[in-house]
Amino acid sequence: MEGIEAYFRENFSARGELGASVSVWKGGEEIVSLHGGFTDRGKTNSWTSDTLAPVYSATKAPAAATLLHVLGQRGLDHDTLVSEVWSGFPLDSATFGEMLSHQCGLSALDEVADVFDHAAVIAVVERKEPEWTPGQGHGYHPRTLGFLMDECVRRLEGRSLGVYWNAEIAAPMGINLWIGLPESEWERVAKLVPGRTSPSAFEEGFYASFNTPGSLTRRAFSSPKGLHAIAEMNAPQAWVAGLPAMGGVGSASGLAKFYQAAIGVIDSPFSEATRTALATLQCSGEDKVLLRETAFTCGCQKDPVDGSGIKKRQLYGESTAAFGHPGAGGSHAFGDPAGGFSFAYVMNQMELSVMPGERCTGLVRELGI
Repeated sequence: MEGIEAYFRENFSARGELGASVSVWKGGEEIVSLHGGFTDRGKTNSWTSDTLAPVYSATKAPAAATLLHVLGQRGLDHDTLVSEVWSGFPLDSATFGEMLSHQCGLSALDEVADVFDHAAVIAVVERKEPEWTPGQGHGYHPRTLGFLMDECVRRLEGRSLGVYWNAEIAAPMGINLWIGLPESEWERVAKLVPGRTSPSAFEEGFYASFNTPGSLTRRAFSSPKGLHAIAEMNAPQAWVAGLPAMGGVGSASGLAKFYQAAIGVIDSPFSEATRTALATLQCSGEDKVLLRETAFTCGCQKDPVDGSGIKKRQLYGESTAAFGHPGAGGSHAFGDPAGGFSFAYVMNQMELSVMPGERCTGLVRELGI
């Protein structure tokens, strides 16, 4: 494992990293645990093994696992119609599998609603005319997916998805990842630092669309409103809100341990049906929001493959069985059920990239998993 440690240290000297942790588990044991750098821009506080950080959309995988688990507890699964649980859901014939794999065309809202007002967001969702329906492609739901998952858990459980995750899954398993961070943990949270890039990076593809008023990409990443600035994500209000699409706060070790449960290596509340849904491809192709090829399971991503089954990229390592989810700015995590590995990288120097950058993908290459 000398290669991964050397590469990790080079992230700070050669690739602009500020503070970070990387964790690799295999067979239920943590075999790599590295941390370094600082938790703040002023470099006054060292990053330790106990440091937490906001992980943005890396939250989606634990959130999806929570919803699938709650469904399973009631004899339901990813083939169940969402409308059986939520009568006001805009698509009568859409399944949970289609919802969780971004096929329901609800990525952008048509009315303004505040990200901290769950009821207001759900009311707007219920009035939403889908941009497309299952069978017409897919497009990433960067923010709204969290509200869709949360509303279903609330209807089934009488409590929010984050409260359920924290109490019924994370705490009993000792997973250092919260969807709704208690005040007792606030002092452990690293401060995010905005990313930097050249103007040319905004001229084409995703970022050109993101910066075009009225585009689907811009609307998807702008609704519900709020928590758009890094400074907002550095405030406790964001940490405690328990937003399942983007509000998780945790450690690399916590994320990697979750994936050990998600691939069935360690005992967990997750049934085989839940684990299979997290791992099994639901859709693949050009993404209407990210404007690149993506592949989704029920709540997670996989690397797209070509007609011969060869991976077109390796964000999730070499195994075609691997699945996971990145987070904005550079955090990333995944599990490989074929090899029994799981991996997570958590950092605070944001990158302006829609997918994990070289600081993280280089570590995956060094591991050779």
